[in-house]
Amino acid sequence: MLFKDFVLLCRRLENIGSRLGKVGLLVDFFKKATPEEARVAAYLLTGKLFPETKGRKLGIGPATLFRVLRSVSGTITLFEELRPLTLLEVYRQLEKIASIEGESSKSRREKLLKGLFVSLSRDEREFLARFITGEVRVGVNDGIIIEAISKLTATPLDLVKKAYMSIGDIGELTYTAIKEGGKGIRQARIQLFRPVKPMLAQMANDIKQALVECGGKVAVEFKYDGIRLQIHKKGDVVKLYTRRLTDVTECLPDVVDLVRKHVHASEVILDSEAIGFKDGKPLRFQDLVRRLRRRQDVTRMLKEIPLRVKVFDILYVDGQSLVDKPYLERMKILESIVDREILVDHIITDNVNEAYEFFKKAEELGYEGVMVKNLLSPYTPGVREKYWLKVKTVQTLDLVIVAAEWGHGRRHKWLSDFHLAVYDEKTGRFLEVGKTFKGLTDKEFDEITRRLLELKVEDLGWMIKVKPQIVVEVAFNEIQQSPKYKSGYALRFARIVRIRYDKSPYDATTLDELKKLYEEQFKYKAKIETKVKEKKATYSTGMTKLGILHKMEEMFKNSEGKR
Repeated sequence: MLFKDFVLLCRRLENIGSRLGKVGLLVDFFKKATPEEARVAAYLLTGKLFPETKGRKLGIGPATLFRVLRSVSGTITLFEELRPLTLLEVYRQLEKIASIEGESSKSRREKLLKGLFVSLSRDEREFLARFITGEVRVGVNDGIIIEAISKLTATPLDLVKKAYMSIGDIGELTYTAIKEGGKGIRQARIQLFRPVKPMLAQMANDIKQALVECGGKVAVEFKYDGIRLQIHKKGDVVKLYTRRLTDVTECLPDVVDLVRKHVHASEVILDSEAIGFKDGKPLRFQDLVRRLRRRQDVTRMLKEIPLRVKVFDILYVDGQSLVDKPYLERMKILESIVDREILVDHIITDNVNEAYEFFKKAEELGYEGVMVKNLLSPYTPGVREKYWLKVKTVQTLDLVIVAAEWGHGRRHKWLSDFHLAVYDEKTGRFLEVGKTFKGLTDKEFDEITRRLLELKVEDLGWMIKVKPQIVVEVAFNEIQQSPKYKSGYALRFARIVRIRYDKSPYDATTLDELKKLYEEQFKYKAKIETKVKEKKATYSTGMTKLGILHKMEEMFKNSEGKR
């Protein structure tokens, strides 16, 4: 299959708004594709580039990409004299670029990428750039590909979804569907050393609501602010995968040792959380995650941030999948093979007061809160169900919107990614602390877009800067130090609770108040001091991936390149 034919598919997908229309185009495409072409197409269409389980990165940043695009934008290539590249040839070249390491690797990657772009037409260059940034914007996600596979293989949609849960990778699912058809989909099972997406939880406002929604008698577990790890063990061989399915075994030898010592099963897949402590207090996720980033300095990090592990679920044991078993049965199996030392702290109760006391104990120990779980719940990989509810004390800040980006996909007609700021009383400036697009209804998106456009002071095309007038109440999980923003801080998992048209921007949370809240986090949490230096931004506008894509589109529109 030629790369230009795949690009033509992408253009057609981009220009058709109907979900059924997109599914139909994909079915026709998959009928003509080989299993390997289908696998690659699934990754590229969904903006993944490479399988999540490999942890592979292209190693090409925005500055390099722009430099390459500018260098080839005016070239005129006699394409009729060149053999057109196939989809797999282009993809293998991307894999080759990603594999380059060592001395002068940056320049060698850039040289290969430039050679690849020179061999392509303008449309092919545009979509290759989109694939590289992950902003494909053709309206295809995992769900649409799953629907196409269902139609292609004449397999019920729920069975395809279940197969996806077991396989955990959209490329592998597509490869299986093309190679083995419906039979392969029906036979898909959870396998050792092939990680699946973790089961997810929904939020509950309080303990009472959580007990009611989960059936009265429930399991209540400590909710640790740690690193979600999926543990795969066969004999003494242990592999650890993050919630994004990346293999991090080499970074966490202490966790591997704990698993070997305290897990008594030959073959097993467990769900767990890795946590760390300092002076008897749990460390924040922001500090723990350094263990995953320091692959070259594992020994020192072992001493600086030793980890413990808490196991809270089991998916597979000795050849048997347990995901369809109820929670209570899975927990009994888990307790029979895992030592108490690494088992999640939990109670089973139908008493609201008892559950609330357990919640307060979790908070006093420095944990995020609790998980409330339905005793009959299956384990549904990658799905956010009401079987599991998280309960934690939610703090909110009043922040001012200082800029907003146009959305894409379903949100393309709204300003829907909001830059949020606190008020610095000393300077009279509004300083950014993060962004969010979460929390508003369609009606609110429509209303706030109209108001923000009235407040516009600068239009960058993909983003507008606005007068600091609109205040929003924002919930968050944690305040972190950040070199990215001039405030020096960033909010983790920010989401808008409500728009406060009743408040003046000068009523917003101040920078001093934010600093105090940051320090108060360490009443129960341990603190690792870090020096935050303000970094020079790659782009003066603080450009996001979507902004990069808009600039690329302008470049292609103005390009003189011809076929």
